Amino acid sequence: MMKILLIEDEPDLGSIIQKSLSHHQYVVDWAMDGKAGWEYLTVERDMYSLAIIDWMLPKISGVELCQRLRAEKHSLPILMLTARDRMEDKITGLDAGADDYLVKPFGMEELLARLRALHRRAPTFQAERLQVGNLRLDYGNNAVTIISSAAIEQSVTLTAKEFQLLEYLMQHPDLTLTHEQIRNRIWAFDSESASNVVAAQIRLLRKKLAEFDRDDAIETIRGFGYRLNAANLYSKSSSSLLPFTLHPTVQNLVWENVTGVLVTPSGPFPCIHKSVGDDAQIATPPQPSP
Repeated sequence: MMKILLIEDEPDLGSIIQKSLSHHQYVVDWAMDGKAGWEYLTVERDMYSLAIIDWMLPKISGVELCQRLRAEKHSLPILMLTARDRMEDKITGLDAGADDYLVKPFGMEELLARLRALHRRAPTFQAERLQVGNLRLDYGNNAVTIISSAAIEQSVTLTAKEFQLLEYLMQHPDLTLTHEQIRNRIWAFDSESASNVVAAQIRLLRKKLAEFDRDDAIETIRGFGYRLNAANLYSKSSSSLLPFTLHPTVQNLVWENVTGVLVTPSGPFPCIHKSVGDDAQIATPPQPSP
């Protein structure tokens, strides 16, 4: 899921871009002048995957916004929109910090293609799949898949919001995400969605996961928010990814569910175990040297 900041002062064009991006499952915040755009960037900067910035903006120009971002050493990918098609103007925009330059008028398919290209070049380029335990999120078909102990896959299709919510939780396993964090990430900053929209979406997502008997994977942390419990995403029989049982002679160990590494004061060790039927036999990890 990508959250995009659109800074465009033309109402008709901005509306078309926002609707098109939302249709393709992007979350879009839209500012209509440079000052408002900079406020979005100041408050929510790390929440955005990309920014689309028009050159000719009221209050603060697109070129100046680019310069400000780059002066602060921020690497947010920027696509600049403009009616200026002279080579000198393109050079000015790119030198100001824009990563790509799209001349008006343009087709939405070209805009979408350029956004995909920018996202591929970004350091946080996203893989086709995201997996925690035996729960896999497939970006190609908006589906979540459970992989059973017999390597049997069961999938269910998610709505756009269910997919974005599960993705956000899976990107931060075992961390508690507040209602505010989730709402700001999944819904537009100025969204008029109801105050209980996060809880309602969690309920819908749990119903989908209940089809795999994994509705307990999402925990409610009362008064704070929600957490994806990674330990509940391992097969309940014969999994190759069962949590490691700590050996009593090894002190101060931390089990990392996602990486599959046992971390000790002496260094990381791979987890070693075998499964027989419904019982996991955990091998003793290598012992630290005296």
